[in-house]
Amino acid sequence: QVQPVESGGGLVQPGGSLRLSCVASGSTFRGYGVGWFRQAPGKEREFVAAIRLTGDNTQYADSVKGRFTISRDGAKNTVYLQMNSLKPEDTAVYYCAAAKGLIITTMARRMSYNYWGQGTQVTVSS
Repeated sequence: QVQPVESGGGLVQPGGSLRLSCVASGSTFRGYGVGWFRQAPGKEREFVAAIRLTGDNTQYADSVKGRFTISRDGAKNTVYLQMNSLKPEDTAVYYCAAAKGLIITTMARRMSYNYWGQGTQVTVSS
């Protein structure tokens, strides 16, 4: 069983950048696909980005394509979400989630993921 732990959130001005990290506490992400989701106040949790086990398949929500990049570092047992050109509408709690057997057609679905972190707040404001 893997327990994702997020870090790297904070307050940033519009147009700025942040890098979120997700570590598998007490375990390893080996064998797992990993996704990032976010939830703004009063809204449902939505898909942001995901990366499969081998790291060669990634998916992004249309709203973040070209601005966000997901990557994984097997040696550091960490998955990153690099967020550039941030907008106020990116403000949300960002969650990292993990799942075994993640496939391309279901990577963006919340129900595909078994293990969730506690989230990290990202606020984009001037």
